[in-house]
Amino acid sequence: MPDHPNGTTQPDAIPGFDLPAQRRSPGAEDAPPDATPDPTAEAPNEAPKEAPDDARPSAADPPPAADPETARWSLTSLLVLAVTAVLLASATVWHLGTVFLSIAPSNTISQKYQAQINSHVYPEFEQNWQLFAPNPLQDNIAVEARVQTLTPGGARPQSGWIGLTAQDIAHIRHNPAPSHADQNQLRRAWDYYTAWHNQQDETSLGLGGPLSREYLKRIALQRFGRDWQGNQIIQIQFRAATTPLAGPSWTGAAHKPQTSYRTLPWWAVSDDDYTGLQG
Repeated sequence: MPDHPNGTTQPDAIPGFDLPAQRRSPGAEDAPPDATPDPTAEAPNEAPKEAPDDARPSAADPPPAADPETARWSLTSLLVLAVTAVLLASATVWHLGTVFLSIAPSNTISQKYQAQINSHVYPEFEQNWQLFAPNPLQDNIAVEARVQTLTPGGARPQSGWIGLTAQDIAHIRHNPAPSHADQNQLRRAWDYYTAWHNQQDETSLGLGGPLSREYLKRIALQRFGRDWQGNQIIQIQFRAATTPLAGPSWTGAAHKPQTSYRTLPWWAVSDDDYTGLQG
């Protein structure tokens, strides 16, 4: 066995017998014939290289330019948005404040600005406490009307009673989006009239009396038109049929309540009553 350079003895190579892998010295004969070393590959234990000093970002360097698509809004756009937000907030506060003051108990603010509050709230945003009333309505009120006409021969025939409330109910029933006018216009007009008239003799109780009569009359004339069965309408009369609601047996209410009528006097009809009416 030849001597090893470090003074040990190296056994001779024996054909068909290889030394263990840990005892073989790496060399070119271990790599495949066609393998070439990768210049970019780092050694397993090699530490990552640090970037040169001139490639490191400095605190004094300006920030990178913003992408135009993600750039912030201009000052003009921000001012427009700010003004719009202020206007919307002011309108919301004004609306909620006026509606609150319209239903709140009378106070110094509501008394001082009553005209401004009413001009904003009525009629579109009117509020009331009927939903929470301790004594809700217990009657069905049907408003009816009839007309008197003038024939060419001078006769004055009268029509039968026509149910105006029944017309509204027919328009509302089975309608998924009924009109606000069908639901409330005639009903509110009758409530307005009764609030300003004495029930015993139908005399006016104040400035709202004449206006409530004209309002109720024009609603009916808009439905009748200028003529009835070919003859000119010269007078109109109203009545309200009030029927109490039948309550359950344990309340003692009548099962077949009687209907009472409130009949108004005849009102003259002129061409001025049709001014501004459609149809």
